[in-house]
Amino acid sequence: MILAPLFATALVVTVATDPLSDPTVDTNLSAQQKVAATEQLVRSATECIVRAVTADPRYAKPKTEVGDLIVESMPACVAPVRAMIDGYDRYYGEGTGEAFFMGPYLDVLPKAVTQHAKTVTP
Repeated sequence: MILAPLFATALVVTVATDPLSDPTVDTNLSAQQKVAATEQLVRSATECIVRAVTADPRYAKPKTEVGDLIVESMPACVAPVRAMIDGYDRYYGEGTGEAFFMGPYLDVLPKAVTQHAKTVTP
């Protein structure tokens, strides 16, 4: 699966943050249930970014920095990205959404966008 690195990262975040005792976190969910609950949020945010990046005419040009296009795609994708961050906060505790977004998610996003775009564009 193209987004497998993102979901593997989500599992790592689950293991790393599960011991936190935050009263806003649903403690009735298992780690697998939390990953399943956030998986669609990650997919939605990533797909929005892929669509925005590949729609940019500069994407097809050589030497175009995908990272720059990702940054420029954020205003168009603010709703799904915000939903992903809020979902992480809800399932893993306050602050984990931003930590996930700013760390593991952005680390793998350029590669995920490039790989996913290859399957979407001819």
